[in-house]
Amino acid sequence: MARPGWLRSQPCALALPAERALHLLLMFSKAERNAALRAKGQAALRSLLRHGRFARGDALRLHLVTERAARDVIFHDVDVLTEQLLPVVEAMQRHFSAGQGTYYSDAIFFLSVAMHRIMPKEITRIIQVDLDVKYKANIRDLFEEFDKFKEGAVIGIAREMQPVYRHTFWQYRRENPNTKVGEPPPDGLPGFNSGVLLLDLEAMRQSKLYNQLLEPATVQKLTEKYHFKGHLGDQDFFTMIGMEHPELFHVLDCTWNRQLCTWWKDHGYSDVFDQYFQCEGEVKIYHGNCNTPIPED
Repeated sequence: MARPGWLRSQPCALALPAERALHLLLMFSKAERNAALRAKGQAALRSLLRHGRFARGDALRLHLVTERAARDVIFHDVDVLTEQLLPVVEAMQRHFSAGQGTYYSDAIFFLSVAMHRIMPKEITRIIQVDLDVKYKANIRDLFEEFDKFKEGAVIGIAREMQPVYRHTFWQYRRENPNTKVGEPPPDGLPGFNSGVLLLDLEAMRQSKLYNQLLEPATVQKLTEKYHFKGHLGDQDFFTMIGMEHPELFHVLDCTWNRQLCTWWKDHGYSDVFDQYFQCEGEVKIYHGNCNTPIPED
């Protein structure tokens, strides 16, 4: 399979001394068979480079998870990663996938959950971002968010901006009418969206609590407690453990993951939708989830 011509021309790192490596990972799996995904990737990279401004000594290292090696990026073979991931995430797939053969059923879509066990030890922090985004700010500023993590936090992530988890946790909410689970911000627990993820890999490696939560028995116990059956891969896992252990997460401002999908507004939740969807401030990253068009510049 030939690589898209535009991909060959994209630089992956600044020609500066690698005193501070800024690692950014993009999931580019199945792009060869998906023209729309390739177009989204092209738009995302162009906006990333357009707004990127770096200090001397910074080096942006771009990681692509794809089926084919590319010489001008750091390549991760999807089959190799999947083989490494399966022992950790196989149990999760039963609870957080829509079913065998679906997009999120592939183990690779749980990469963020166990990346600390796969990436080389010298990589201590990495940001993972979906392809269906447009950058409106300097990606370097997002790396500064790592310095805002409180003690015990291992992952930076924004809240989900639709009432999807109000819906998914319906049985738990019915049994616990005073719960904050599934309620909108600022006081509720609306769940997370994994379109933009800050993974403190070293903190994840050192966190006894986080690694206990990866154990199949613990996953099973929590899914039973919350009557949880999801279909969104890693973000379902992060959402569920976030209900139990919010201290593991640094909540990003909504402007770093300004989700645009409005599917749930037209599917039974129009009365509360705006409580989840509102986002004040200048948008830094637009996220065109559920194939929602992203505003033009």
